[in-house]
Amino acid sequence: MSLALTLCLVTVLLLAAFGTPVSFSMIIGAIVYLAVSGQDLALAGEQIIQGFYNSFILLAVPLFIAAANIMNAGSITDRLLQFCVAMVGHFRGGLGHVNIVSSLIFSGMSGSAVADAAGVGRVIINMMTKDGRYPPSYAAAITAASATIGPIIPPSIPMVIYALVSDTSVGYLFIAGLVPGVLMGVVLMGLNAYMATKMDIPKEPKTPMKDIPRITFRALPTLMMPGILLFGIYGGITTPTEAAAVAAAYALILAVAYRSISFKQLYHALKESAYSSASVGLVIGSALIFNYIVATENVPTAIAEMITAADLSPLQFLLIVNLIYLGLGFLLDATTVILVIVPLFVPACRELGIDLVHFGVVTIVNLMIGLITPPYGVLLFVINGTTKIPLAGIIKQVIPFIAVLLIALLIMILFPDLILSMPRFMGYQG
Repeated sequence: MSLALTLCLVTVLLLAAFGTPVSFSMIIGAIVYLAVSGQDLALAGEQIIQGFYNSFILLAVPLFIAAANIMNAGSITDRLLQFCVAMVGHFRGGLGHVNIVSSLIFSGMSGSAVADAAGVGRVIINMMTKDGRYPPSYAAAITAASATIGPIIPPSIPMVIYALVSDTSVGYLFIAGLVPGVLMGVVLMGLNAYMATKMDIPKEPKTPMKDIPRITFRALPTLMMPGILLFGIYGGITTPTEAAAVAAAYALILAVAYRSISFKQLYHALKESAYSSASVGLVIGSALIFNYIVATENVPTAIAEMITAADLSPLQFLLIVNLIYLGLGFLLDATTVILVIVPLFVPACRELGIDLVHFGVVTIVNLMIGLITPPYGVLLFVINGTTKIPLAGIIKQVIPFIAVLLIALLIMILFPDLILSMPRFMGYQG
């Protein structure tokens, strides 16, 4: 490791330790590297500008964020929840199942775990805790756990970012997330059924059969959004970026058609989308210059050579990398890990013959689990902030959900065909 890179990393770690946002720490560390190595400091700005200019696919990120915020502001989620209650609400632990199924469906619209937790999650927590049906901490925990499915079911903001750093097809990544997302929902519903029996949660009244067609019809336009997006992408009608624009426009059309959004709410939704997009953009920009440094220092090649010399099997490599991801998930957000750490492992994957679509989905599932692992569990803080349910209680209740999600992750690692079957059916040659 050169002196310049050493000082760069020390600067980043020290600034982060003092509470400086990771993106600012990385930019300052990059400037230190350029200064010590004798390179033009303007390279920092040049790499960021060129990185954004050459990455058309990144436009999908603010558009998917806008779609999710408009849906939350427009109360579109109310119709979705009524449909889910009609379908699974009468089973043991029914509202917990509604929580999970609504996340599965909402995932096909937003691509964001935080949007899921803050939107549908907030409403379903109120439903679960009404009249003391479920303990508040349990309702919050299952909401956080189910929100991790958001970026696995297509569309997915993290998959867009992973495609950027790995040069992988966004379309095949999207379709590869379908089966893993459903698997995550199944294991969560299994645990919820067990916990509901253990806590002796009473069953909810069954929706009369005559009401189901009406409820389904009211929710149908909302339920159609995932199909419209996937048909557009895989039918060759739209690119993933254009599909994101369609999602945002469709969400706005539904909100206006339902007369459920005012100009004030729309303004607030767009303003929040701008803030969130700027925050993500800052992390991406800092990662672009940091990746230039990593490439200059030839770090990915060195790691690939080290792994080759260690004679690791693909499975051993995947297990080690996933343990690293789990450790990083305690401290860093998913976007930072995807942009800075994942590119270090991509060359090694190619050397070992690991499919990058499989690797990408496993990576994102792992990092989504990191969103509910303390002490830096972003989803835990989001739900705590929106509901005021004590964080300690949420953490205690979320641990079993983390355990079953880790089992699902292990299944995905051991059985790549689980992830790759759908992409291959759609023509993927990997």
